[in-house]
Amino acid sequence: MRLKCLGSGSSGNATLIHAQGRPEACLLVDCGMGIRELEKRVAAAGVSAEHIRGLFITHEHGDHAGCVQSWSRKYDCPVMLSRGTWHALKSPQFSGGMQWVKDGQEIEFHGMVLLPFTVPHDAREPLQLRLKDNASDLALVTDLGHITPHVLNSIAGVGTLLLECNHEPELLRQGPYPPSLKRRVGGDWGHLANAQASSALKAVWHPGLRKLIAAHLSEANNTPDLALAALREALPPEHETELVVAAADVGTDWIETPTR
Repeated sequence: MRLKCLGSGSSGNATLIHAQGRPEACLLVDCGMGIRELEKRVAAAGVSAEHIRGLFITHEHGDHAGCVQSWSRKYDCPVMLSRGTWHALKSPQFSGGMQWVKDGQEIEFHGMVLLPFTVPHDAREPLQLRLKDNASDLALVTDLGHITPHVLNSIAGVGTLLLECNHEPELLRQGPYPPSLKRRVGGDWGHLANAQASSALKAVWHPGLRKLIAAHLSEANNTPDLALAALREALPPEHETELVVAAADVGTDWIETPTR
């Protein structure tokens, strides 16, 4: 497989994934921006919008579900989401079709197997995602307030991991957010701090984890240097894990997932 994050942060999240050899059948995980902006970023990635054969929506917040209805309608694209997310979005009808998915369910998708798993976040029924094909596997995990054993079990053993590094607590404390938002972001149902991401990485790191993407960084309450420093602390001295930061506006380059 390979993936390209198109943007990651409170201004909008979207990630393209496809199995090698099947560029005509991409999966889009989240679409948390306006449709024109998303179309521009998809085109810049060298992908035809018509080749996106499915949308997986992790939860209902606008920076993840933003243009799901308009994208599904314009491109006749099916949508996968939890029943709770569907209800939180006011039970929309998607012209491209819809599939309810849940924790632990295996979903076949154009040469890949999707494995959703639940996370603790202040949404109706949030899901993050592990994906595998015959040669590799990867996991995407953002928008969670703390790490649970279930999350660790769900991401263990992957070769590529996109992991939330949302904030540095002291920057959040001193930053511009109102007190209520600071409590939400830093709480158990908000977003991961750098140290929490580091602890999660330490728990699941193995020699086969070759690509690590720091994602959903707060532009107000974090910096790439702080996030990378926290992650490096969790890695053994002789590691061969490549670290990448997903930017809010451009995401990442295409990343090839290592084979098992």
